[in-house]
Amino acid sequence: MNRAVLFLLCGFTLLLHSSIRQTRTTAVAQGFEHGGKIEARYDGFNKETVIALRKMRIICGRDNGLPSETCVNVAATLHAPGKQLDYVRYATLQLIFETKDWDRRHSPEQRDLAVVANGETIKLGRMALVKQNVENDQLIDVMREVLEVSVPYTVFDKIARAEFVELKVGNSEFALQPKNMAALRDLNNRVKP
Repeated sequence: MNRAVLFLLCGFTLLLHSSIRQTRTTAVAQGFEHGGKIEARYDGFNKETVIALRKMRIICGRDNGLPSETCVNVAATLHAPGKQLDYVRYATLQLIFETKDWDRRHSPEQRDLAVVANGETIKLGRMALVKQNVENDQLIDVMREVLEVSVPYTVFDKIARAEFVELKVGNSEFALQPKNMAALRDLNNRVKP
């Protein structure tokens, strides 16, 4: 009898160890190694749960028509009413442009955001100017422009599930990198659609 219990206990331990190892392997295979930082918190003032992908670099330099002194970053936030993750009301997307060239700001007429997700063009409308300032970065003045748009969750879900995404704001065109797409998928996977 003791041998049978010992045998079952050893088998259960091996099974549990194998399950934990498989979970860790699956997490890495699903792309959680994207380098982005995702945080969740409850906002008591707005009575909503906010899941946010913090500022993440997309591209720097002359690629896709960007001037050599320009870098573009992305941030995204999901807004779920109350203390739950079963229903997301809307998402916000931010594009952060950092440049040493002061003439590279987006005028109000050049803030319309268009997204191409897997070949489908989605026009998301005019982005709002959240912040535009100059900061001193290692003794060099850098102009930062933060543009934001709110979209229905279904639109964000379509973008996050796409294999390839391109963005266009005014004359600025660029594609999200694989690490950006992995971070958006990770953010999207934290809620239940």
